[in-house]
Amino acid sequence: MEEKNLQLVGHLEELRKRIIITLLSFVAFLIGGFVFVRPIYRWLIKDLDAKLAVLGPGDILWVYLMIAAVIALAATIPVAAFQVWLFVKPALNQEERKVTLQFIPALFFLFLFGISFGYFLLFPLVLGFLTSLSDGQFEMMFTADKYFRFLLNLTVPFGLLFEMPLVIMFLTRLGILNPIRLKKARKIAYFILVVISVLITPPDFLSDVLVIVPLFILYEISISLSTIVYRRKLAAQNAEEKTVA
Repeated sequence: MEEKNLQLVGHLEELRKRIIITLLSFVAFLIGGFVFVRPIYRWLIKDLDAKLAVLGPGDILWVYLMIAAVIALAATIPVAAFQVWLFVKPALNQEERKVTLQFIPALFFLFLFGISFGYFLLFPLVLGFLTSLSDGQFEMMFTADKYFRFLLNLTVPFGLLFEMPLVIMFLTRLGILNPIRLKKARKIAYFILVVISVLITPPDFLSDVLVIVPLFILYEISISLSTIVYRRKLAAQNAEEKTVA
């Protein structure tokens, strides 16, 4: 009993260490992102016809912090993934360590791809649709705070959700998930994805559809990738059993 308690304490200490390293990395990247935030801000608003309004000096700092936080989040993802890998590494065999380590760079690029999808495709469509509703009836003025909140609400969730196929592949490789469970949980997963899409999009039908459809596709891609990984894992296990026999 005492030995189990010591092992549990050791695991908790290791987990605490990995979390601290991840948080410190985020803070360091946040500071670095804040240094370069002005040129990034100018690039993000280059297509706007007018300057964004601010209601106070605090809004300027808040907008810059939001942009820097997204930069820090993107840069911290591979660090966090590597810390998770180091935490579970003792429970993996040599082959599993090698395969799962290869997932880490893809997590970073998938996040960037999700952000790009939201920014270049979804954001212009939703913004154009909503502004067209004014139809000359309203004088349109954007504040920097609301504009960037709206932008980040449509992009950052996609950056995170685009990680789903790779995370599911990783969990399938570890034996935590399999395609059978994913297929059984499809209805619940779809419901959760619908709720997420409603929460992150403006209250209009077009925005919801533009978000829900890609999320459903991502889930189906995740099931397909999980099936491939699961079959390869079973084949490797069968081959190993035959070799032992």
